[in-house]
Amino acid sequence: METEEVWTEGSLKGRDVLSWVDFASEDIEGLLESAGLLKEKQKHGIPHQTLAGRSLGMIFENASTRTRVSFEVGMTQLGGHALFLSSADLQIGRGEPIEDTARVLSRYVDAIMIRANDHEMVTRLAEMSDIPVINALTDDYHPCQALADMLTIQEHLGSLKGRKVVYVGDGNNVAHSLMIIAAKLGVDITLSTPKGYEGDQAVWEKAKDVAEDTGSKVEHVIDPHEAVQHADVVYTDVWVSMGAEKEQDIRNQAFEHYQVTDALMDQATDEAIFMHCLPAHRDEEVSADVIDGARSVVFDQAENRLHVQKAILQAVVR
Repeated sequence: METEEVWTEGSLKGRDVLSWVDFASEDIEGLLESAGLLKEKQKHGIPHQTLAGRSLGMIFENASTRTRVSFEVGMTQLGGHALFLSSADLQIGRGEPIEDTARVLSRYVDAIMIRANDHEMVTRLAEMSDIPVINALTDDYHPCQALADMLTIQEHLGSLKGRKVVYVGDGNNVAHSLMIIAAKLGVDITLSTPKGYEGDQAVWEKAKDVAEDTGSKVEHVIDPHEAVQHADVVYTDVWVSMGAEKEQDIRNQAFEHYQVTDALMDQATDEAIFMHCLPAHRDEEVSADVIDGARSVVFDQAENRLHVQKAILQAVVR
């Protein structure tokens, strides 16, 4: 473990959330506990307006369903206000430096959420902002999704440590964040991808370094049928992420044998669940029978984006 300190909600005030690399395991576990408590309050109609009078600026370079709605609704439930800011609405769409945008927004709002392409640009935004910046998706990482995934696994399977998660498909931003957060929480994770689609080598090295401390296992197995043996969770994502549409035909051929089907799920444990961050392409990366079947928890994942993002907002802003 990175630290023996006891996590307290105030310990993350002012922190940026760009990935889980620099967060202690206890920080992530604390956020999961907070998300669970916030979910219970929301389900039972218990007011929890801990961010009354606070504002969140939401910058979007890409279209979104779950990210926009969950952050906006989450901020409302916390008693605050969220402003939707597309790149076309901001001067960054006309060439204003991201550093200037950071300085200006820091004087208007209490936190910035950004969904962008270039992770380095988001890093620069965070460096120049006087307020917390939350990465709601970049080409490199998708930390909020990964936290929601861990909450979902916890709810369905109980304890996380020692569970085996197998991610089948493209080693993209979702896979990167899953690798890091799994290693942090002592979860074994296997990526099953074709050669050339394993993901960023630097992320692999970071995940393996963390795994040495927590006792988890991080590995790559090319054959998906071998990979899912004894899996507690089978996870996939689209084969063609936003921005890679020109590679559609090449990727369809490369991932031909990586579709998650009932036959593949049957090689996992009896209690194994299926996960997907959505949106999904039925009968491409996953068969309709699986994603719409009894083992699928994809809509629980989608809901849990709301609760974990509220936990993050509450922790870094309050």
